[in-house]
Amino acid sequence: MDTNLLRLRARHYATGQRVDLVCEQGRIVRLDSAGESSVDIEAGWVAPALFDLQINGCAGISFNAPHLSVDDIRRVVAVCRRHGIAAFYPTLITHSREALLHSFATIHRACTADADLARAVPGLHLEGPYISAEEGPRGAHPPGHVRPPDWDEFRRFQDAAGGRIRLVTLAPELDGALPFIEKLTASGVVVALGHTAAPSACIRAAIAAGARLSTHLGNGMHALLPRHDNYFWEQLATDELWASIISDGHHLPPALLRCILRVKTPARTVLTCDASSLAGLPPGRYREWDQELEVLPTGRILVPGTSFLAGSSVFTDACIAHLLSLGEVSLADALDMAGARPRQLLGLEPQPLQVGAAADLILFDWQPGEAFRIVATIIAGRS
Repeated sequence: MDTNLLRLRARHYATGQRVDLVCEQGRIVRLDSAGESSVDIEAGWVAPALFDLQINGCAGISFNAPHLSVDDIRRVVAVCRRHGIAAFYPTLITHSREALLHSFATIHRACTADADLARAVPGLHLEGPYISAEEGPRGAHPPGHVRPPDWDEFRRFQDAAGGRIRLVTLAPELDGALPFIEKLTASGVVVALGHTAAPSACIRAAIAAGARLSTHLGNGMHALLPRHDNYFWEQLATDELWASIISDGHHLPPALLRCILRVKTPARTVLTCDASSLAGLPPGRYREWDQELEVLPTGRILVPGTSFLAGSSVFTDACIAHLLSLGEVSLADALDMAGARPRQLLGLEPQPLQVGAAADLILFDWQPGEAFRIVATIIAGRS
């Protein structure tokens, strides 16, 4: 057997047909109906690997950590790959200028020195610090570092990151936010609205300025809203805004998930796990983001004594599993919302399951009503 080739057998995630794939030099070079010859890996299904645009860290490692190291980044990448995530946007939340500069510079240095890390981290997501200071919309972001948009500060962040910041989440009602959105858009950065208390007119103005996404729609909000005119309905109703959703079973109830999917449709919906630095850790209290957070036995991560969630304790594969359990979307749609759709939104190279495409793949087992289990993650044709 040629050791330079990787042979796979599984059902195509979109067609259901059993297929044989051959990967060579990082690409899919053959895709045929399944035969009888031996293969290297066989599983129930095969699909393009997952991509998540919002991962804050995991296993006790935060991309916001003041002492973030290159080894920390490698560890997060390795954990994510075990969950089928071949690539993602490390997400830095509201923090001091110095801490953010350190994290951006560290990630840039890591990606510059290591092509494998650069493949896993094709861009960065800045979520805050330009968000609402109000309780509710602010979520678990530390209030002491919330501030209005500052273009000179952002340019310093972008320089430290080597131009890798490709997605920014902000609140459009802040002073100077609308021209800030225009500048970000002109520079090629995708702008998302989130952690906002903006009136409806401001949401519409932000869309006109270039905003394209609602970050974790349905979360980072007031507990109570006016029933008709509010920022949630405005974002849900507009076709110009895509929506990311956290379908981990904690952030959104099933009825709301169904409503968002039926309005936005899978074509304009992105799945994200919003994995916290506490993802994968046992229940208990931890210190993170300049405050105490608690991982409950159910898996919810809360600011103790409040109802505010602080990211997720699971990864994108678990979000796919929960969404599929609702019976609202097909397997193909669920997987595309966790791979093809965010890549499309962010202008990344498409990775269809076809000859010539990059061999970044997942093999997994799943049947309706059963668990979704990653069997193998293939990166550049290697398991």
